[in-house]
Amino acid sequence: MNFSLRSTKLKECELVIPGSKSESNRLLILSYLYRNLYLENISNSDDTNYLLNAFNSKLNIIDVGHAGTAMRFLTSYFSLTTKKKVELRGSKRMHNRPIKILVDSLRDIGASIQYLEKDGYPPILIKPSKLISEDLVVDSSTSSQYISSLLLVAPKISGGLEIKLTGRETSKPYIYMTIALLKKIGVKIITKENFIKVKELQKINPLRLFVESDWSSASYFYSIVALAEVGYSLILSKYSDKSLQGDSVVANIYESFGVKTLFYEDKIILKKIEFNISEFSIDLTSNPDLAQTICVTCLGLKIKCNLTGLHTLKIKETDRLLALRNELSKFNLKVKITDDSISFDKVGLLKPNVLIETYDDHRMAMTFACLAVKTNIIISDPKVVTKSYKSFWSDLEKIGIISK
Repeated sequence: MNFSLRSTKLKECELVIPGSKSESNRLLILSYLYRNLYLENISNSDDTNYLLNAFNSKLNIIDVGHAGTAMRFLTSYFSLTTKKKVELRGSKRMHNRPIKILVDSLRDIGASIQYLEKDGYPPILIKPSKLISEDLVVDSSTSSQYISSLLLVAPKISGGLEIKLTGRETSKPYIYMTIALLKKIGVKIITKENFIKVKELQKINPLRLFVESDWSSASYFYSIVALAEVGYSLILSKYSDKSLQGDSVVANIYESFGVKTLFYEDKIILKKIEFNISEFSIDLTSNPDLAQTICVTCLGLKIKCNLTGLHTLKIKETDRLLALRNELSKFNLKVKITDDSISFDKVGLLKPNVLIETYDDHRMAMTFACLAVKTNIIISDPKVVTKSYKSFWSDLEKIGIISK
């Protein structure tokens, strides 16, 4: 099934974006470790539902599909809590996404984990064990999710946990988010440069937390506003100017593309204003998930693009650098990629009715859908958006981007 998208006159309206997947998944782990932690506005994404299903399953085999956070977070969670053998499995792609750094770290503190097929990769078998307080040294250059996974269970370990990070830190805002959420529930944490010490906390007082809307999902509407005519505006809720989400930096980034952000109560107002750039460059080491959206924005605005800091994109839902090169090239662009970067010159004329393959990757579908503001676009396998944003297509329709 394909979606052929076209834009009517864009409508100005207010959209309520679902709760943050990143916050929801971290807080869900904590809510099952501390049963008097109550959550509001959690994400309804597939990734979050995989977590909920895992918590409620009576089976010994847990399948997390494409959900990377679920695989990484549950590996630590079950290592700490399980009283039976648990097998964690996923999609074919998940079985090619590395997990060795996390498993080695958990084994160092007493976890019993066995690889069932290929060393260093899921599926894995977790057996009951007792985690012990230890000083860990963890390579943080591959995925911040390994660090967050360890941090989430750390306060439940007798004596807490100390982690020294080595290597080039990737997606640091996600580690800061995890630390901030732990502090919100009362965990005492000491951080110094590349050192994190989490103190033990076995019980918390009853607490209710509201999950902010997802900034990664908001990024697609930043792209749409950037591609719209000057004067167009859109309201998104529920957002805070003190967000814990690293991708909230999209508000600053998109100023370069003529998108002004105004915070009002729990809403953001996006307004398209004049801008004047012919080339855009940025290091996205801290926010690699924005790369696809920015590439498509540059394509639609016909400006040169040079993005670096993208070394983690090769181990996401797909090899995103390769996928981007394949799909951007369909617009007669000469796209260059390395293990860490992507760059291309501006396009002369936007080809209409290009078929975009999505590679089982929700972000490929949503980012290229934004091009419908400028030209007709065809998206293959549109259902992949449910991984993070189930209401994406209906929200597009509300603002005037419809499928033919």
